[in-house]
Amino acid sequence: MKSRVYIFILIFLTLSTQLFAKGTKDETEPATQNDEWLLCITDFDSSSLPPGRTNISSVITRELVERLTTISYHARISPEYAYYEERAWAQARSTAAKALSAKIEERSSRLYQGEPEWMYRRNIARIDAEIEKLTAALEEIENNAPLINREPVFNLSARNLDFTFPTAPSAGNERRFCNDQKADAFLAGSIIDFHGRYYFSLKLYTVYTRSYVWEDNILFSHDDLSASLDEIIIRLIVVLSGNQPSTVTINSEPEDTMILINRAFAGRGASTSLEYPPGTITVTATAPNHESLTFETELLPGDLTKITLKLNPIEFVDLEIDSDFHGKVYQGALYVGQSPLTLRLPVNQLEFIEVETENNRRGTVVFQTPDASELSGSISMRTELIPKNGRVDRSRRHYYWAWGATWITGMTAWISYYTYMGMESVLLSGSYTNEFANDAQNMLYIRNGALIAFGVAAVYGIVRMIDYLYVSSRGRTQIVNPGRN
Repeated sequence: MKSRVYIFILIFLTLSTQLFAKGTKDETEPATQNDEWLLCITDFDSSSLPPGRTNISSVITRELVERLTTISYHARISPEYAYYEERAWAQARSTAAKALSAKIEERSSRLYQGEPEWMYRRNIARIDAEIEKLTAALEEIENNAPLINREPVFNLSARNLDFTFPTAPSAGNERRFCNDQKADAFLAGSIIDFHGRYYFSLKLYTVYTRSYVWEDNILFSHDDLSASLDEIIIRLIVVLSGNQPSTVTINSEPEDTMILINRAFAGRGASTSLEYPPGTITVTATAPNHESLTFETELLPGDLTKITLKLNPIEFVDLEIDSDFHGKVYQGALYVGQSPLTLRLPVNQLEFIEVETENNRRGTVVFQTPDASELSGSISMRTELIPKNGRVDRSRRHYYWAWGATWITGMTAWISYYTYMGMESVLLSGSYTNEFANDAQNMLYIRNGALIAFGVAAVYGIVRMIDYLYVSSRGRTQIVNPGRN
């Protein structure tokens, strides 16, 4: 009897401990949203492959499904978490606001339902209490962001699990495709023939970035298909799981330095700790009157990378720009004033200056600004009349026609000259007819006319060539040294 009592007490203590532990867990772990992260694998484009080799696409997609089902979770980095938080927050606010608006509208409609006074007051009191609760709920939502699961369960879309792969969306329809598939991302790819081997490329699109965030490719033959897929799938699994994201902090001088990471704004002066997938990132730092800086750095999984930047200030030199006629001065395409003008320009930098006058004259120069040892300099610019539209084309066309006429008349003169020389040798022999003598006389006229035409065409061609060189060289950009005229 005592043993039965002890057994009962032991079972009671065991069950009560489990129930207590379960209750404690439910109380200490608040509910989260977005507890699942879905990926959709699309049908890889193999249309460029020969008909007998297109089945490689289905082999690769099935292999991907089998390998990716080994991923159990997806770790969200800060930008992704912020996106899902804001989306869930907006949905919660919208739902709460609609419920409150509907309840307020219901209260207003009670006035026109013709209820007895006692029933009307009771219903109004009930609705007011509900409005008060809905208002408090809306304020609670406004003041407290929803909790998003930082490590949701990773899974493939239902169609992928059935080994069905939809066609990849066209450009601009990626987000709609993800909504239709109820997926957080999709994987697209293509397979092309490369001298008898396969060139396989993959790219990953995510909803929270609205862009492709990862691309990779590999070249393989049919014999090393398995090893090649292992290599690229391992890299893909690291990206999809988000395992051990890297953290980056950047401190820079001066304080107003604008920092870009992968061409996205990351802060000014000192950036907060930002999370990025492991790999190479491109950092760009710019500040007014300072030299810009761009470089790449490698991020290791789970590491905190601290970057300290100090931009070098730009040194300036004063250059006086003057021209033979006063006019508007342009630095590149930017209007900077009227000549004469003193410009403050960075040292050791290639500059393009243009002057346009009111009397249809223009001058351009290219120069290298002096180094820091020279504090000032001057440039004197010559201006020329701007050629009329089409003047260069017309001059070039006339020159080409003159050159063609010279070639044609020259060939005619050469043929007629040697033809007459042959006929003249017959005339000197004395054995010829009157008809042959007349033909020889006509050929003499042709020869002389061809020689005259050739001479005229050659002279005209020289004139047109000089005109073309002159017209085409007008308005050319001068290359000068500051301080030298």
